[in-house]
Amino acid sequence: MLKSFISASIFALLACVSVGGIAAPAKPADSANVAATQQTAPINLNSADAETISRELKGIGETKAKAIVAYREAHGPFSSVDDLLEVKGIGAATLEKNRAKLSLN
Repeated sequence: MLKSFISASIFALLACVSVGGIAAPAKPADSANVAATQQTAPINLNSADAETISRELKGIGETKAKAIVAYREAHGPFSSVDDLLEVKGIGAATLEKNRAKLSLN
């Protein structure tokens, strides 16, 4: 009798633990990364260096970041975020992925 009582108690305890895990799942790691990304300051296209640009923007590696800085040095400051499309290797999809992170001042 004692053995069945202990078995039933252990089963009840395990059932409670497993239901608790289903009822309150942990936040996925991606949610934390998204929240951290959204809280960062916008990247100023007219003053950011290539390292910052490549680190903070999606789809922009070191080569494209250097191209952005070179374009800015050759043509002067960007007057619009859309001017980024004039930089070789930057397309509409890349611009749209990063539009919310970009500023001009």
